[in-house]
Amino acid sequence: MHNLPGYSVYLAEYRNGRIPSAECSAGGAPVFLSLHIREEYSDTYEQEVVELCRRLNDAGMKIVADIEKDTPSRFGVESVAALVKKLHLYGVRLDCGFSREEIAKLAEEMPVAINASTVNAEDAKVILSHAVYPVVAMHNFYPRPETGLDEEYLKESTAALHSLGLKTAAFVAGDMTRRGPIHEGLPTLEAHRFLPPSVGYIDLLERYGIDTAFVGDPGVSEKEVRRMRTFAVSDVIEVPCVLKTGYEDYYDRMFTCRIDSPSWLVRAVESRAYAGTSGRVEPAHETVERRVRGSITLDNEKYLRYCGELQLIRKDLPADERVNVIGHVEKEYLDLLDLIERGHRFVLKRES
Repeated sequence: MHNLPGYSVYLAEYRNGRIPSAECSAGGAPVFLSLHIREEYSDTYEQEVVELCRRLNDAGMKIVADIEKDTPSRFGVESVAALVKKLHLYGVRLDCGFSREEIAKLAEEMPVAINASTVNAEDAKVILSHAVYPVVAMHNFYPRPETGLDEEYLKESTAALHSLGLKTAAFVAGDMTRRGPIHEGLPTLEAHRFLPPSVGYIDLLERYGIDTAFVGDPGVSEKEVRRMRTFAVSDVIEVPCVLKTGYEDYYDRMFTCRIDSPSWLVRAVESRAYAGTSGRVEPAHETVERRVRGSITLDNEKYLRYCGELQLIRKDLPADERVNVIGHVEKEYLDLLDLIERGHRFVLKRES
């Protein structure tokens, strides 16, 4: 089981009647709330934030508030601890103005998140030596295209943070409402900017070892919430795809990637047994179709004992008269093919 995906809430969106859905909040998912967006300040700011936090708490969400040194005074209190009590926060992400000694003291009282880009080994050592509650190094998100982190840096920095004893968090972009003024996603990794949230979420956890991933944008679809939760709770990757007529019975069936699958395709453990028990004898047809990346194939009767084996194609392969192409993975989800590791379970889902 993985940590549930987190979500982001912005007061500007709340003013328009939008907060995370009930499906998002199930299980106590965390929510990221920034309390120092100056464009959101108004005469009723304090009252609105108090009401927003009440609604999020009532929904069962754990609020991690992004704060600056002067944030407590904006809410009429003198300390971070008093702010946490007033807004019923789970923890705080400390942005600007806090010394490592102050962070260490807060870690004795509550979960804290620190900036993954600025923490060093000595700071981490001091903070963790005092910590009673979890300390997380949270990567930034990057609104401007082309400024997100590159893959190698994210791997190296996350590994370094883990070696210091810190848990890590990062962001993926949303697939519906994207926060302004740029409206081009709020990911940590540049490569995730235009990917579906579930793909970025699984990628952060699987390839980069991130402990908790948040959707940085305020808008995420229910289908993407479901896909992320399915992976978090069941360690199952949902693969949105289109299957040809006559093969609809392969939707929603659980498969496992064989541990000896090569890098260029995924072999489904259960497929040949399923074909046998269902009485399916796969005739040869449409075998001239080239097996491009994302093709879903089924070995036909010409492959003798392999008849009925289902495969997901990761790299382009030539046509084979013994192999039928029965469908394809949806284009925006092709990166999932590289995330189905040996022994991993996956399910083919009809894209609605």
